[in-house]
Amino acid sequence: MQITALLTGKGSNTLRDKNILPVLGNPLMYYPAMAARRSSKITEFYASSDSPAILKTAEKLGYASIVRPPELCMPESRHVDAITHALDTLQQRRAPAPDILIVLLANNISIKTEWIDTAIDALLGDPSLSAVTPAYDDQDHHPYRAKRLSADGTIESFLSLAGDVSTNRQDLPPCYYLCHNFWALNLHKSVRNGTGQPPWSFMGSKVKPLIVEESVDVHLQRDLLLCEDWLRRHQISYE
Repeated sequence: MQITALLTGKGSNTLRDKNILPVLGNPLMYYPAMAARRSSKITEFYASSDSPAILKTAEKLGYASIVRPPELCMPESRHVDAITHALDTLQQRRAPAPDILIVLLANNISIKTEWIDTAIDALLGDPSLSAVTPAYDDQDHHPYRAKRLSADGTIESFLSLAGDVSTNRQDLPPCYYLCHNFWALNLHKSVRNGTGQPPWSFMGSKVKPLIVEESVDVHLQRDLLLCEDWLRRHQISYE
């Protein structure tokens, strides 16, 4: 089985150069990159970006560059298109064709090597799985609580709900959200070879969750402080 890591990050973000901003003395993208590098199960490492600075940083961490075209780095660009472009590039280079692809998101530090290894082992142990992805429980943002604007400018329930719905989050059915830290994809069942639940249909139809406590994406400057807190609490260091 060929297991390949793909680190993804674009240069055009609302927070300028966020993927290389310093977090505890290292670029933000250093943490997901190193979590994968410490896995003994992954043998090929690539980084996809339109940013020379991101690709240069990734190369120093042992990731070969895949230059992503500008049209795949727009605000409306989809992650699956970046993944497909990377796979096409590897094919053109005659690189080993991945059976399992570990997609790492450069703006999320909440990744542990043991999580990556657990996800890989799950895919190896059950070939019917199309993907394994970390997910977390979040009752505060339960879809039963979601609202939308109606035609007259007032708010109404986003979902069509019947009967009485408790205002207590503890009474609601368990709700999970997918993390944007890494995705382990069985390429024989996902991306080009399967359709799954929207909006991440590229993950295929049988996705196993890896339950974690939280996920820290960086979109704003203050999110960098959350990253530092998470790294300290989990005692993450690659020195």
